[in-house]
Amino acid sequence: LAVLVALVVFGGLQSISNVSTKIVPFMTVAYIAICLVILVSSYNLIPQTFALIFKGAFTGQAAAGGFLGATVAMAIRNGIARGVFSNESGLGSAPIAAAAAKTQWPAEQGLISMTGTFIDSIIICTLTGVSLIITGVWQGDLNGAVMTQAAFASVRTACSAFPNIGPLFLTVSLSLFAFTTILGWSYYGERCFEFLFGANKINIFRCLFVAMVLLGGFLKLEMVWVIADIVN
Repeated sequence: LAVLVALVVFGGLQSISNVSTKIVPFMTVAYIAICLVILVSSYNLIPQTFALIFKGAFTGQAAAGGFLGATVAMAIRNGIARGVFSNESGLGSAPIAAAAAKTQWPAEQGLISMTGTFIDSIIICTLTGVSLIITGVWQGDLNGAVMTQAAFASVRTACSAFPNIGPLFLTVSLSLFAFTTILGWSYYGERCFEFLFGANKINIFRCLFVAMVLLGGFLKLEMVWVIADIVN
């Protein structure tokens, strides 16, 4: 991963843009299609899934937990942290990339940036959440990508190979989504580094960035989330 990141990052913005525009649209459409297969295969459970979501949000137990303070504080902290990580809305980083776009009408780029928030959080995150509930894996001990893999593997469709293909596809799609996210953040960091130290020292940042990608593979998932939340 570090080698692939280095090959793209040292090519500059044009290289990052070319790779991202090829990977992201294809993987987004494919991921949404897979989630829809899960929903269609258990379409009769969709109403009770949404009923469960609303029931869980508005029960006396949820209200009591909220009034206790610590529970609602943790919920808000995690909600904001994951929301920021999901779409960067309000974080101030995405405009760094938007500012580099060539457009005759600035508001047009603003509208395009808004679609990213909508597709990321409203469509993809909602489909993922409903898939986790509809397959029942949310009640187990798994979390993160492993839980989503279990959801994909548990689906029974007309295609008997889906339980094997689904988790494999998820692994590939997450890897590619993560790869393009890393590329995007490298560009954000470059612009900040250039502002502080000048354009002639950009390669120092790129070397440090690639080294961090390499070291990241040795950290546990929980530590990665903590570091990501802090720096965000």
